[in-house]
Amino acid sequence: MAIASDLAPARGSEYSILLRRIRQADLLDRRSRYYGWRSALTAGAFVAGWVALVVVGDSWWSLLVGVFLAAVFAQIAFLGHDAGHRQIFGSRRADYLYGVIAGNLAIGLSIGWWTSNHNRHHAHPNTEGADPDAMGVLAFSGARARAGRGWRRFVFRHQAALFFPMLLLEGGSLHYSSIRAVFRWPIPNRGWEGALLAAHFAGYLATVFLVLSPGKALAFIAVQQSLFGLYMGCTFAPNHKGMAVLPEGDNTDFLRRQVLTSRNVRGGFFVDTALGGLNYQIEHHLFPSMPRANLRRAQPIVAAYCAEIGVPYCETGLVESYVQALTHLSEVGSHTR
Repeated sequence: MAIASDLAPARGSEYSILLRRIRQADLLDRRSRYYGWRSALTAGAFVAGWVALVVVGDSWWSLLVGVFLAAVFAQIAFLGHDAGHRQIFGSRRADYLYGVIAGNLAIGLSIGWWTSNHNRHHAHPNTEGADPDAMGVLAFSGARARAGRGWRRFVFRHQAALFFPMLLLEGGSLHYSSIRAVFRWPIPNRGWEGALLAAHFAGYLATVFLVLSPGKALAFIAVQQSLFGLYMGCTFAPNHKGMAVLPEGDNTDFLRRQVLTSRNVRGGFFVDTALGGLNYQIEHHLFPSMPRANLRRAQPIVAAYCAEIGVPYCETGLVESYVQALTHLSEVGSHTR
């Protein structure tokens, strides 16, 4: 299976000049120590969350544990994302093993499904008919909004208002897609992935229903999963929504395709941590295998080079990124009228 970085152009292009500068700055080198301590902290938080649930016991205070575990699940998902791009070890086998432990076993998301789906997005970001993220329940372009029928037309028309409420269902959607992929997609190691997914759901449900009464257990699952989905959706929303949408079959060169369709979000340590480094979306799309910790250092190099060759580089604050994304969704939705 090809990874997104395999799709970058070869020597002789504007991208190759940028790539040379990035390599000269040693920004594609592995960051083993960084991923070591981050993995340890995240794993510790994961274990602490489940221990806290047992300690709190059959109480409504357990819902606060659900809130905490929603955030921890998202942080584990970010690590699984990095493993899917081979940012951690740089080895297909080692990163895949890390991915199935973090994704399939810990949080119930198939790394095989996610990698396949996400690589298509990286190859064709915001491209109609090619980017799976642009072909979901939302419309990114007026043409797609006008083509909507039935319930899709209703959703497209009100998608700006429905955006955050729909994100509460994103966690369930990710689990459903993972399970469906194990049964229907030609993902590698299907049996291994299915077994780890089954182990996750069995352990998750057994723990929750053994500790909590049925009513509290269902409330815990609803809170934990809905906030997990909301967190994930809020992380990815600023990245591409409101940026250029490319027509099917577009042949824009690699560098411009990645930069023009992506948006960076400014921020310090808190934003970098909360968004899993994906706030450096332009750099991530240009160099998918670059370790997350190096994206911040790559940003000024990329921004300066884009200015040098006259390519617009979009960077904004966190709140403004949501304003731009929701404004775009509202404008696109108006095409249904």
